[in-house]
Amino acid sequence: MKVVAFNRTQQGTGASRRLRNAGQTPGIIYGGAAAPQLIALDGNALFHALKKEAFHGSILDLEIEGQTQQVLLRDFQMHAYKQLVLHADFQRVDASKELHTKVTLHFVNADISPAVKLHGAVVSHVLNELEVSCLPGKLPEFIEVDLSKLEAGGSVHTDDLILPAGVTALTHGQNLTVVTSSVPAGQVSAEAAAQ
Repeated sequence: MKVVAFNRTQQGTGASRRLRNAGQTPGIIYGGAAAPQLIALDGNALFHALKKEAFHGSILDLEIEGQTQQVLLRDFQMHAYKQLVLHADFQRVDASKELHTKVTLHFVNADISPAVKLHGAVVSHVLNELEVSCLPGKLPEFIEVDLSKLEAGGSVHTDDLILPAGVTALTHGQNLTVVTSSVPAGQVSAEAAAQ
């Protein structure tokens, strides 16, 4: 995705307030060999871009005065009740160095899993994102979690996930639980109801 930004020279509370009043959002780009760079972004465009999952989980092409650099959205602050982005942080990406970031999990086939279809189990998502390490070019937009073989009372762990080539899950030596399924008390399974 492409993002257009502008250089800004002033910093501080007053300068940021004036930027926001003018419809812009203050931001910063850091990381890499270069010094941190203060930027301003179109506030409305940034607000709508933040609604897209791809904006959070992919490498962005940030253009400043005709020059493009690759960055990753690292953090942003929203106003408590207004539709207003207060600040955005971006990190420069080096194509030759591995990066550590969180990737969203997409859960598929829960409705056809034996846990739900035969036993009426409730599927609970324990993790919604997974911390990974990979080269910027290999960063997936999301990781798919297939629940088609999930049994009642069973669970899916990080070791069960099929990760894209070149992507490593950072679980710090633990086999983390991603999804669990449990049959609610008083629920009658399809097999028991047929008897």
